This record gives sequence, structure tokens and C-alpha cells, in this order.
Amino acid sequence: MARETIREPVPPAVTATQDSPAGRAETAPRAGRTSTRVAASLRHRNYRLFFGGQLISMAGTWMQTVAQSFLVLSLTHSGTQLGLTTAARFLPVLLFGPAGGLFADRWDKRRVLYVTQTSAGLLAGAFAILTATHEMRLWTVYLLAVALGLVNVFDNPARQTFISEMVPKEDLPNAVTLNSVSMNLARVFGAALGGVLAAALGLALCFACNALSYVAVLVSLAAMRTPELYPAGRVPRERGQIRQGLRYVRGTPELLIPLTMIAVVGTLAWEFQVSLPLMASKVFGGGAAAYGVMASVMGVGAVMGGLVSAARSRPRARALSLASVGWGIAILVAASVPTMPLELIALLFVGYGSITFNSMAKTTLQLAAKPSMRGRVMALWALAWLGSTPIGGPLVGWIGQDAGARWSLVVGGLPTLLCGLLALPALSRIDRGIARRQAPEAVSAIAKRPPDAGPGAGSHSASPIDAGGHSASTPQGQEPAPGLPAGQTTHTGRCPRPPAKIGPERPPEIGIKRTINLRPGS
Repeated sequence: MARETIREPVPPAVTATQDSPAGRAETAPRAGRTSTRVAASLRHRNYRLFFGGQLISMAGTWMQTVAQSFLVLSLTHSGTQLGLTTAARFLPVLLFGPAGGLFADRWDKRRVLYVTQTSAGLLAGAFAILTATHEMRLWTVYLLAVALGLVNVFDNPARQTFISEMVPKEDLPNAVTLNSVSMNLARVFGAALGGVLAAALGLALCFACNALSYVAVLVSLAAMRTPELYPAGRVPRERGQIRQGLRYVRGTPELLIPLTMIAVVGTLAWEFQVSLPLMASKVFGGGAAAYGVMASVMGVGAVMGGLVSAARSRPRARALSLASVGWGIAILVAASVPTMPLELIALLFVGYGSITFNSMAKTTLQLAAKPSMRGRVMALWALAWLGSTPIGGPLVGWIGQDAGARWSLVVGGLPTLLCGLLALPALSRIDRGIARRQAPEAVSAIAKRPPDAGPGAGSHSASPIDAGGHSASTPQGQEPAPGLPAGQTTHTGRCPRPPAKIGPERPPEIGIKRTINLRPGS
């Protein structure tokens, strides 16, 4: 007859279940689990290399962005021209973006990135040489901007979809968000350093630093281990594949509604390369250094928002609407504050909102799209988010020039707020539809469990005794807890009772450690 004894409570550190790896994981602090989720995708070597290379390269890109903005202002003293030169960079994305996405679906993405990143570095070198020799003219800026835009037609969809080939699907939301975090970390350091270098040593050095930064990307691509990638199948060449991608998006509300929101917000709100230089020079009386500080502070807010977003699991669709509402309010506040210190505080929240909205949108699109369509879907994201700049950039620049620099922010903040409010009912319906589709799958999974599997089956929180007489929380072959006779196992009062029920039962008390003697005849 089995014998049940009650011993005094013992500290959790000495119980057998908590000495096991599973027990340690169960009692780990919540903060530790959160930090693990934040950096989940960095466990993969290829993604770590990509993350580091992008961080260095994007810092150089932000140095060039600061330098190019003030190069145009020094040549023309016109906000409209600033908007037009910014638009020229994204005009090819507007015209040829879907074709670039199809190219990414058909070809090896890492090889595409070798070509595009090398080309972008050579164009940055041309900017540096022409600026240093004082041969830069406005038409040259337009020409180089359009050439860089042609590179981005192929680079953006390949770079965005390559993320899904470096990590498994469960880590994809985290990887997408950390990629946005790296871009905003680069903004923090790149924009600040670019502003300092532009003011102290000249614009040419900013362009030269950007040209050198592309070496980091090429090295990271070369160092990746091909067997550790998760390659998507290439799409065979067929007629009408671009129209096929457009029909696919039109018939998928999970893609169509976010892309519509991104198009509106990207056209009017994501024009900070135009609005912030105007705010720095015309409202607060600063120059390149002031713009660099504003862009860096906005980047700090974006990094904070990115780390919060990275700790989340797959976002709900309606969260995109809420992010749009919050971001719109922050932009309107930034448009109205009277002093530079208050402007910097507001820009923290603008940065926080920007990455929250953008990372949620990209995660939603990448998870909702079929792998064979992912390149074309992300090309439409680039078209909506970046390719809309040829329309929004000149418009925002013209409004800021004629109506006042503050209106260049208002014209972005108000539509962003309204867009989030109007899309909320539709995205809530999408969430309910997803929940209804997932419910039968959950019921089917429960039905397929073995008869002896309870709610905690498969986890380490329960301690059922297996056929060999071992506790599920103590691996087979492990010695019993110190001080226990052979054949005895332990479980804590916080875990479900073992299936063996001998004699009258009474509920275990929390913190009480029970010992069950399983030897026959005892």
C-alpha cells in the first residue's frame, strides 16, 4: 500500500522540479523572458550578421540624408526644391516598384543584394567626389537621386523579404521589428554625426562615410552560412505575374486595408526629410546641426518603440489602427509646440509612433502573404510607403514653404489620425474572422491529445508519473531529490496531482511538498 507523507515546506531552490532545466525556466523572472523575446531572432547567426551590417550601412545613409537636404537648401534656398529632389529618389519606386518585387520573387535575394548594395555605394562615392570638387549642380543632384531610386526598386523588396529567409516563421515578427530598430538606431547616430560633420567639416565627408558603410553589408552577406538559410521557392517566369500579385492583394483584406493605410500615411506623414529641415531652419532658426539633433531624438523614440514592439507576439490587425491614431496625435503635438526643447520631447513620441506603425504594418503583410507572393507584396509596401514620396514630398514642401513650416507636419498628422479611426472597424472584423478560423484548429488539437493528457500536457508545469515510474518534471535516469528513498518522486502543491490515487484524497496546500512511495508492499 502506498504511503503519503507530508514534509515541511522547503525553499524552491532545493526542490527537484526546480533544479531541473524545465523548472528553472518555469520560475524564471518575467523580465528575463521578456528580454529573451526582444532578442529572439538574434539567436540566428545569419540574422546577427545582417543586423550588424544594416546598422552600419543605415547610419551612413542617414549621414547622406542630412548632407543632401542641406546641399539642396544651400543651392536653392527653396523648400519646394527640397521636396522635389527627395521625390526624385523615390520616383522609380513609384513607377517600377511591382516589377522589383517580382524580380525578388524570381531570383536569389542574397545575390540581388550584392549588386544593389555595391551600386548604392558607388553612387554615394559620386556624391562625395562632386561635392568635394565643388562641381555639384542641382541637375546633378536630381540625376544621382533618380539613379539611387532605380537601385532601390530592386533593393527594397529583396532586402525586406530576405529577412524571412534568415529566421524561422515563429521569429519573423521579432526579426522584422528588430530590422526597424536597427534603422532607427542608425538614425540616432547617423543623423547626429552627419549634422556635426556637415557643420564642422563639410558635406562631402558625409557622402564619403556613406560610401564606405556599404562595405559592412557586403562583408555580412559574404559571411553568412548558406545551409542555415530558409530559402523560399523561386517563382517560375510566367505572363501576367504582376497583375496576379495585384489581384491577390485586392482579394485579401488582411493585405489590402494595411496597404491602403500605408499609402495614405506614407504620402503625407512620412515626409520628415522635408518637414524637419523646414522646422529646424524656419521655425527654430537652426541649421544642419539642429536638424541632426531633431532626427536623432526621433530615432531614440523609435528605438524605444521598436524594443517594446519586438517583445510582442504577432500583433492583432486592429493594433495597426490604434498605432496610427497615437502617431497622428504625436505629429500634431510636434507641429504646435513653441520651443525647441518641447519639440524634442514631442519628437520622441513621433519616433515611437512611427516604428510601432511601420513594424506592425510590415509584420502583418509578411505573415499574411503567401511565400510565393511575398516579394510582390513587399514591393507594394515600398510603393505605398516610399514610392508615394514623389507625390507627398513636393506637396509637403510646397505647403511648408507657402503656408508655414508647421503646416508640413499638420498635413501629415491629421490624415494619420483619421486613417486609424476609419480603419478600426474593418480591422476589428478581420481580427474576429481570424479568431473564428483558429478556433476549430485549437479544438482539433485538444481532441488529438492522448487520453491521459490534461490541460498541462506537453508543458513542464505538471508532474504526471510516466509508465516507468518517473516524474515528468524529473528526466528519466535522474537521481531522486536528496534525502528521498529510492522509488520516490516529488511534486509540489502548485502542480497537478499525479494520476495515481490511493486512499481518500484531499486538496494539496500551496507550498506543501508531498512524497509518494511507489514501492510495492509498503
